[in-house]
Amino acid sequence: MPKRILEGEVVSDKGDKTIVVKVERTFLHPVLKKTVRRSKKYHAHDEANACKVGEKVRIVECAPKSKTKTWEVLPVGGAAQA
Repeated sequence: MPKRILEGEVVSDKGDKTIVVKVERTFLHPVLKKTVRRSKKYHAHDEANACKVGEKVRIVECAPKSKTKTWEVLPVGGAAQA
């Protein structure tokens, strides 16, 4: 099964080798037929501590690295282009 890739904004980089990424999604409400925005925060592994708050990053699923981290930052080159 292919790994999911999400795009979002870094909202925290305080942890060592960890960033928090806010990913927004939009969908059509089933009853109101109105576009609704929802966001979710993911903890992602950033080995080089390179990402800063406010940057747009892409994250990819990985094996669990800690209790909350199951995502890691994709390199800028985008190695997982599929």
